[in-house]
Amino acid sequence: MRLPCRSITRLFIPAVLALLCLCGCTGQKTPPVFTIGFSQCVESDAWRKTMLENMKRELAFHPNINFIYRQAEGDSRKQVSQVKELLQKKIDLLIISPNEADPLTPVVEEAFSKGIPVIVVDRKISSPLYTAYVGGDNYEIGKMAGQYAVNALKGKGKIIEVTGLPKSSPAIERHKGFSDAIKNYPGLQLIHMVNGEWLNQTAKSEFAKIASQYPDVQLVFAHNDMMAHGIYEVYKNSKQPQPAIIGVDGLPNAGMLFVSDKKITATMLYPTGGEEAIRIAVKILNKQHVVKENLLQTTVIDSTNVRIMQLQAAKTLSQQQQIERQQTMLAEQKRIYNNQRTFVYILVTSLVLSIILGGLAFYSLRENRKISTQLQQQNQEILDHQAQLVAMSAKAKAANEAKVNFFTNISHEFRTPLTLILGPLEELLANSRNNYSTGQTLTLIQKNVLRLLRLMNQLMDFRKIEVDKMRLKASENDLITFVADIIQSYKSIAQKRSIDLRLITKERQLPVWIDVNMMDKVIFNLLSNAFKFTKDNGYIHIYISRADNNAIIKIEDNGVGMSADAIAHAFDVFYQGEYENYKGSGLGLALSKELITLHKGTIRVTSEKWKGTSFEIRLPLGTAHLAAGEIVEEQAETKQAVLYEHEKIYTADLTTETAVSQATEETSIEKEYSILIIEDNADLRQFLVGKLSTQYEILQADNGQSALQQAFDNIPDLIICDVVIPGKDGMALTSIFKNDFRTSHIPIVLLTAKTAMEQQIEGMKNLADTYITKPFNITFLQQTIKSLLSNRARLKEHFTGELPTNLKTQTIGKSDRKFINEFSAFVESNLSNEELTVDTICKQMGISRVQLYRKVKALLDINVNDYILNTRLQKAKYLLKNETFAIGEVASKTGFSSSAYFSSVFKTKVGMTPKEFREK
Repeated sequence: MRLPCRSITRLFIPAVLALLCLCGCTGQKTPPVFTIGFSQCVESDAWRKTMLENMKRELAFHPNINFIYRQAEGDSRKQVSQVKELLQKKIDLLIISPNEADPLTPVVEEAFSKGIPVIVVDRKISSPLYTAYVGGDNYEIGKMAGQYAVNALKGKGKIIEVTGLPKSSPAIERHKGFSDAIKNYPGLQLIHMVNGEWLNQTAKSEFAKIASQYPDVQLVFAHNDMMAHGIYEVYKNSKQPQPAIIGVDGLPNAGMLFVSDKKITATMLYPTGGEEAIRIAVKILNKQHVVKENLLQTTVIDSTNVRIMQLQAAKTLSQQQQIERQQTMLAEQKRIYNNQRTFVYILVTSLVLSIILGGLAFYSLRENRKISTQLQQQNQEILDHQAQLVAMSAKAKAANEAKVNFFTNISHEFRTPLTLILGPLEELLANSRNNYSTGQTLTLIQKNVLRLLRLMNQLMDFRKIEVDKMRLKASENDLITFVADIIQSYKSIAQKRSIDLRLITKERQLPVWIDVNMMDKVIFNLLSNAFKFTKDNGYIHIYISRADNNAIIKIEDNGVGMSADAIAHAFDVFYQGEYENYKGSGLGLALSKELITLHKGTIRVTSEKWKGTSFEIRLPLGTAHLAAGEIVEEQAETKQAVLYEHEKIYTADLTTETAVSQATEETSIEKEYSILIIEDNADLRQFLVGKLSTQYEILQADNGQSALQQAFDNIPDLIICDVVIPGKDGMALTSIFKNDFRTSHIPIVLLTAKTAMEQQIEGMKNLADTYITKPFNITFLQQTIKSLLSNRARLKEHFTGELPTNLKTQTIGKSDRKFINEFSAFVESNLSNEELTVDTICKQMGISRVQLYRKVKALLDINVNDYILNTRLQKAKYLLKNETFAIGEVASKTGFSSSAYFSSVFKTKVGMTPKEFREK
């Protein structure tokens, strides 16, 4: 009987669920995992090591607790840093034994304020902000030591006290308890105190310095056993009789041993509290109630009870070792149990999976027969679809062929009108009767017609390659002579721009098989790009060499270079680069790569931003890589004709015309307004200069740095600025100009190819006066310039209405105009500043008082203070007439110290009060 898959599933799912339940029931509930951080002040003494050992013993009973330990080597600053590190590790509870009370208090309070429980062990802090304290009562220990001293000396004698760190709470409390215990016995004298810093060697060295000064001392009280042992060693190495020595701690391997060996007289038992601290921590983490002050019991250990105490300590240690051995055995048994349980789980699971897989295999065998039948049907359908696709492909190929033919025909149609434009245009250029302006315009037209012609040629070549209709016609040519001939086409351009253009090679001849028609397009295109991206006074070097049976052509320049992203897409079709003013069609490099590929060669580019670019072409030598139909004989006449045509097309847009003759004729004419044109495209810049120079004095800049220098040196009346230029872009320049008092008044026209609304909004945010996108209407630009200059003149009329008439009509030179612009701009931008004085203006403009007075008097025929006052009054009139500010606000905005003074001056100069002026 065959069972269907659904029935098999119904049988085995309960078995699997039962197995999972069995696994889940055998597991125990996992306790939550906690992290405890312990910051120990020092670890060098035995007492601290014992405390840590006690903690670790107690932690053995709590495997769900992670324990992070840090010790500060007696450095309070280091301990503060370590506590902050523990807090960053997101600990659940902090245990701290502070090195000193005051330095550690802030960081403990910080932990407590963050909600982290804090247990202070052994030493306290100077604040009650902690969860619990665990340790002996240091005051009682000191008092117990004092009482022992009273009994030992019978109320009479001299005592020296050796303290721990003076700022630590145990040292403070033990000293206080000891002092309180002996203060009622006048016969007992505390004659000296030594700072032992809790360390054996420190106590030993410090006590040795003063021991000889006190030969009659009867008792020494040391704050711990290690310092007490240091005192013992001092007396052991000297001839002085040893007094009674009392220590504190009473550890089995330290204080008890010293008492037993009669090295010290007695020790005060001071439990470490390590186990108690962990127990209290576990209670806190489990949300159980704990007592804040947990004081440990103490006692005196001397020769009368030291033996009993040692036996108890040894017994405790032995029991602890037995517990640890039992824990090790339990852990091993648990490991064996877990391994066996895991093995059983795996065995049962494997058995169940085997049964399930067997059932599935049986079911799959049945289903495979059904699937096989379905696949045969689907294969037949696929074959039918394939036949349809073949038919559709043939139709698509025919349609694509028709599209390509149309594209080729329309490209030829474009070439015909371009040729008809170019022919008459060259005749007009050859006519010597053209004036300079007409010649410039015709040259600009010719340059862009040739640019369109080159684009059409590239499109046609690229389409031929795409449809596999461009065939290689290779002939043997000397690569050195071939490249040298092309370089000659660029010599005149290189000389005009002071570009170091040279061919560098060690080969006299290098015969290669190339299609001259294709290869010169590649070389012309790469050289044109190099000239386009290389600044004047740069270099373009062409290297030709032979390596690994390849001819290598490397074209290297020190131009603007490319970013990594631009390099990755350099040979992509229609990729236009990253420089706004250098963007082309995106076909040149893609076509060059395809032409090199037809030669079975390679082309690659390396570049670095602002450091230059290098293109390397590798062409195989010989004819082994060429097919029989790709080899032809050279035709010299065709080569020369093609070279001339490519030279004309590829070098046309590299030539620049400089408007010098017309400018020379007009230098003697002083124009009323000056305009700064900031544009790095030489053709467009010269076009604007030619159109605007008849009416305005023109200043030019092709990068951000020169633009700043021209603007601040000449203070033009208007600025036309492209957005994308080298150095600081147009947006940055606009922001700088509008935030500098010298140029903030100048209207700025942003002229750019960026047409997105977001970019226009950004330009207006930078306080540009207008935003004109390319291509633009020159008449619209001229009218915009006139409007901006006219509006600014009208606005200025509000502030200069009562100044002498000759100020607005007299003709002055560039330097004087710059001075007047800077002076008036600074005064206008500081009218609200009542502290504005002649000294302030002199300091800002870098001129002496005498020079300022003379210059303003000569140019404006007015006193400096009178000019400031008149300007303030003119602005006050404007505000009173056009705004709704109160009289006091108008006074404040025009730099008058009070409303009364403003009203008085206004009435004196205008003949009526500000209120009367506003009402009238």
